[in-house]
Amino acid sequence: MIMSMTGFGKKETQFKDKNINIEVRSLNSKNADINLRTPSYLKELDPEIRKMFINKMHRGKIDINVFIEFNGEISPSNINKNIVKAYMNQLKDIADVSDSESLSLAMRLPEALSSEKGSADSKEKKVILTLFDEVIEDINDFRKNEGSVLKKDLEFRLTLIDKYLKSIIKIDPTRKSKIEKKLRIALNEVNIEIDNNRFEQELIFYLEKFDITEEKVRLENHINYFNQVMDNDSPNGKKLGFIAQEIGREINTIGSKANHADLQKIVVQMKDELEKIKEQLLNVL
Repeated sequence: MIMSMTGFGKKETQFKDKNINIEVRSLNSKNADINLRTPSYLKELDPEIRKMFINKMHRGKIDINVFIEFNGEISPSNINKNIVKAYMNQLKDIADVSDSESLSLAMRLPEALSSEKGSADSKEKKVILTLFDEVIEDINDFRKNEGSVLKKDLEFRLTLIDKYLKSIIKIDPTRKSKIEKKLRIALNEVNIEIDNNRFEQELIFYLEKFDITEEKVRLENHINYFNQVMDNDSPNGKKLGFIAQEIGREINTIGSKANHADLQKIVVQMKDELEKIKEQLLNVL
């Protein structure tokens, strides 16, 4: 099963006089790169939240935002009146501003507000962690849907590579005979006497250097293994990346041994499809 690393989830609920809103976005990354923003009074939950995301989302660049909106009369912040008044007096000394203008400017300056840190009670913590569970479930559903689209594209690209491999298998016998024919023509043009037995031995040795039988077999095995791993449980993106590297190694070796124009063209087409596969794999979990 293929899952994408791209996802989005949003959940909100109400607890007493607070609206709790959680937003999570995830993008592709080699490891679990978690960027967590929570209100100060919830900081003690940060380690547990991070652990939840690592265990259930495994990896990706994950941005987590928790917004708390207070609806009641109790405010989490207090105005530092003395500091605000001092700011207002200094602003009036600098420029001719009205009370409302100086107040507006003063409220934006450092330490104009002080926060009461406090801490969340056990019920609120439970509500928030349950909400996170729901968000992660939504994101993973999103990732599965994206993954099914990715899988179809990967299967299509892999089918093309397999098709090109079959073309190579078909061309290969004629390629060997062409190489042998070119060598014999070149020797005839030189017009020198040669030991036929020695020539046959050297020819066999020369043709063995261009033999791609092992590469064809390994490439076919890698393609089959890639398809098999795609159906395994996630996360399997890194493993698919390693298999893609092996596929590329066999394709490159076939290209270096080709010595045949049509076969070289097929190798270029295979490389093109493999690059598209590798690009897609960057987003596979």
